[in-house]
Amino acid sequence: MYSQMKKKTPNHINIPKTPYNTSHDDDDDSTEHSPHIQLCNNLNPCCFFCIMKEQDPSLRKSKISTYFKEMPQIDNQEHVLVLSGLWNIAMTQPNDPEFPSLGIFNCMAKLITKGTNNKHWLLQSQNIYIPYYAAHIIGSYTMHKEEFAQMAIRSGVIPPLLELLKGRISWVEQRVAVRALGHLASYRSTFELVSEYESELVKSTMNLASSCLEKIYVEFVSVKRRVQYHRNLLTRGLGDLEMENRKAEEWASQLQCWCIYLLNCFASKDSNSLNLICKKVFLNDLCDMWGGLMNNTSPGGFGLIRILCYNKLGRKKISESPKVVKSLCNLSRSCDDWQYLGIDCLLLLLKDQNTRYKVIDNVDVVSCLVDLIELRRLGDKSNVGDTIITKVLVQLLEHTNNDCYKFATKLVSLDSKIDRRNKERLMSEVELKEKLVTAKLMKKEGNKMFSLGKVEEALLKYFEALEVCPLRYRNERMVIYSNKAQCSLLLKDPDSAISDSTQALCLCNPANTHGKSLWRRSQAYDMKGMAKESLLDCVMFMNGFVKSNEKNSVKVPYHVARMFCKQMDATWMFRNACSKSKSKSKVIEKIEGDYESGNESNYEELDQTYDHKKNFMAGLCTIMEKPFHVKEGRRRKMERARRRFKKGVVVARLM
Repeated sequence: MYSQMKKKTPNHINIPKTPYNTSHDDDDDSTEHSPHIQLCNNLNPCCFFCIMKEQDPSLRKSKISTYFKEMPQIDNQEHVLVLSGLWNIAMTQPNDPEFPSLGIFNCMAKLITKGTNNKHWLLQSQNIYIPYYAAHIIGSYTMHKEEFAQMAIRSGVIPPLLELLKGRISWVEQRVAVRALGHLASYRSTFELVSEYESELVKSTMNLASSCLEKIYVEFVSVKRRVQYHRNLLTRGLGDLEMENRKAEEWASQLQCWCIYLLNCFASKDSNSLNLICKKVFLNDLCDMWGGLMNNTSPGGFGLIRILCYNKLGRKKISESPKVVKSLCNLSRSCDDWQYLGIDCLLLLLKDQNTRYKVIDNVDVVSCLVDLIELRRLGDKSNVGDTIITKVLVQLLEHTNNDCYKFATKLVSLDSKIDRRNKERLMSEVELKEKLVTAKLMKKEGNKMFSLGKVEEALLKYFEALEVCPLRYRNERMVIYSNKAQCSLLLKDPDSAISDSTQALCLCNPANTHGKSLWRRSQAYDMKGMAKESLLDCVMFMNGFVKSNEKNSVKVPYHVARMFCKQMDATWMFRNACSKSKSKSKVIEKIEGDYESGNESNYEELDQTYDHKKNFMAGLCTIMEKPFHVKEGRRRKMERARRRFKKGVVVARLM
């Protein structure tokens, strides 16, 4: 089927330059095609573009309605041009009721059904583009208007969209299908109708969210000869390889985030799907679903985790997953835009008596929250640190008993800090100034020891300075914490460095802007192999550095740029997919050797490698292109093996 698609798909889809396709799409699908067609000179009753020229409004609406009814039943090369024009109108005028009232949803549903059921028709001319544009039009019109969503569901759009979601054609259609389904499920009046397909929708969406990055890497990024219509949709046939790769990353991120959004709609309604969503394997996968630099408007998997934390069953399942809890701790101590999501989730888990002590067993949780108690403002959230203290940690201290001794020892620093705050409120201004002077002297002694290479002695002096310095002098304490973090780095203690840097970043104003602390924490995260957190701190440091040296045109230091490049490579969206692909290639190599030697003992291993993905490449777009790292010689060996073992053995296929 893939070879047929390559032969029949044209190099460029011919989209006319009409008034209806000159605008931009909200998800960056809007680059125009250069080719155009000659429109009819006279009004043709069978031509959509001629119908749009009709001067009489009532007659024009009647003709458009008739055209929508007849369009799925007629084979016409003009269809893809019409859909492209409708797509642009839907994106620029999504609230215009004209086309929805004239039956566009019913027409789009029938076109998608025709594409998924009739492979012969789909591979003719430019019909391969039709399901993509049809699903995109449905999603665009239902994006803002609830009444349009109701019309769409009454027109029967859910079953054909569900077929696209399952991968009946390819991943580009899955992307727009899940987008449209997410809009349909987001309204109260339409959710009940969508939920009739709940089990099927949720299972398919979960599977797609977990596998889409690997799917796109295998089917598009890693292949030499890419499917032409995918390339055309990504860059409108005008981009080079670099642009295609960039757009593939962007669309992959959107696909994953729209899957999460659709699951959010079910999770927030306290539906029966919670048992499916709260599976441990999927919760662990959510921690790695990061909107990232490609899609920074989405909280990724943590958005869904937060919604689950507002549900009793969700909290129970999350508290039983150490990876999720640890990821929430890492998020709450990072400079991620969604930092507050992590804090909020931890507070919800600790407030619940049924999950509190399961979470407490994780040392990172309490120490993480203690590091954040001096955080005042975070985005639009104020008094964040006080909220942590009053709503959770103080209550935990009050309810601590002998059975919770291990937990109580973790809160010693919090208890002492609260006690210090109460004592300092009773001190005079003179006493506080004297303490500040003493703290500064200790800090100077620590600096001197540090310059002499006595790092451990310097660390001790900084610790003593913090014990003396009044809590109200935030800037002075910020510097001491940052110096302390540097000592911990040199002593190869990344955990302490992260804790000290985090406390320093909580004390600065605004939060997470102190350059040295950001750089030191980035280094500490790098020591622990936490590439995402290290990258975020590195980016924040670079932004602050460039902004502070904007007038002097100072370049970013080489070591910072090197760290940035390293972490960008480590957090590449398709990195895990690439590693898995290479692992599969090694398995194939081994099986190929068995084919040559006649050893069939490992054929079952290859079966297991591909069986769990048997639907992975299913559908019309069955791409069997070899990745870049597979050599030509291996393909020849495989062909010889196929001819030699036609019966009784498993045929290994290069993915």
